[in-house]
Amino acid sequence: MRMLVVGSGGREHVLAWRLAQDAASHNLHAAPGNPGIASVGTCHPLVSATDLPGLTSLAEQLDGDLTVVGPEAPLAAGIVDAFRARSLRIFGPAQDAARLESSKIFAKTLLRRHGISTAAFEVFTDPVEALTYVRRQRRPLVVKADGLAAGKGVVVASDAREAEQAVLDMMVRNVYGTSGDRVLIEERLEGPEVSVLAFVSGRRVFPLLPAQDYKRALDGNRGPNTGGMGAIAPARVSLADLAQIVDEILEPVASAMVDDGHPYTGVLYAGLMITADGPQVIEFNCRFGDPEAQVILPLLEGNLAEAMIATLEGRAPELRWSDDAAACVVAASGGYPGAYKTGIPIRGIERVPAPALVFHAGTATRDGQLVTAGGRVLNVVGTGPTLEDARAQAYGGLSTISFEGMQFRTDIGAAVPGIVRERASVS
Repeated sequence: MRMLVVGSGGREHVLAWRLAQDAASHNLHAAPGNPGIASVGTCHPLVSATDLPGLTSLAEQLDGDLTVVGPEAPLAAGIVDAFRARSLRIFGPAQDAARLESSKIFAKTLLRRHGISTAAFEVFTDPVEALTYVRRQRRPLVVKADGLAAGKGVVVASDAREAEQAVLDMMVRNVYGTSGDRVLIEERLEGPEVSVLAFVSGRRVFPLLPAQDYKRALDGNRGPNTGGMGAIAPARVSLADLAQIVDEILEPVASAMVDDGHPYTGVLYAGLMITADGPQVIEFNCRFGDPEAQVILPLLEGNLAEAMIATLEGRAPELRWSDDAAACVVAASGGYPGAYKTGIPIRGIERVPAPALVFHAGTATRDGQLVTAGGRVLNVVGTGPTLEDARAQAYGGLSTISFEGMQFRTDIGAAVPGIVRERASVS
């Protein structure tokens, strides 16, 4: 089986690594790939993740059996539509369905129209009106850029001044480009967060293990939002809450997309908050979470490629899970999620003890030396019978790695004792 993974980050590395585990006969390629992916497959660095003509041409040259899309940008650009037009099999939603992620306003409007639980919100296209609204509120607010912003276009405001600053940054200073031309301002929810991913085929939903992402840059969930500084799986969510998430959120959203003329196929990520009133939707992503994929996929015991193909064909995928827990810690560049340097030598990866795993998120090779090439540089993943074991393994592996300015959170998984072992509803 010939497979192509689109992307170059840590999520794409774990996808390539996991697909390569299924069968020695797999012929795995990645575009553009990264130095870590090169250890399990062939990289095509001259073909970018948003070069749709280049990607379709590469898939045809490879006579590929399956293409898996990692990042959100090519989905929003219509890569699935381009592949389908050439009868190429690809795992992911079409461009109109991918608006669940590429437009927060589209997603929130769909939720409200279909009565699916989410925070109260208002939409603004005029910064003066948005600022006036913020100044009149007496409740905590969250300000969100409508379009894609690499996971950073959300400000959980601690007060009105911070909310005003977010509006100005997005709508006036254009820090997220055209993604901030429209903003969504919603009430701030309280409760633990959980990420529930599922394979979706039309109205049918097949949930994966729940995970927990750590978005804030600093320990104690402080600092600015990032693309994710770590993750654990399975998340500590009750079976009752998980059943409610599937029955009252994921399945209704899948049906709503079909009813509205945008049938969804691929992996759907629901970012949720477990409030006193039950689970509520924070956001949707139309691809594997990053770094949630790094803790979910190592616990998958079935065949990933066959599960994806079954979903594409409208069949129930075989999803079996290990009883272990997993923890992922992100090693990031100094300054991230703000400005940061690249090209800094990375040392110590070869000394990470097995069975800890290292996935490359933002690396490159320069004159034979592995160097930093992004804000999030490496993901170190541990697995074990308990979350404490997995966490110790991940941080033990991270302790051997160094590069100038390296930063990471020290509390990934620390406040989540034990793991959820009841898996009946997700197996």
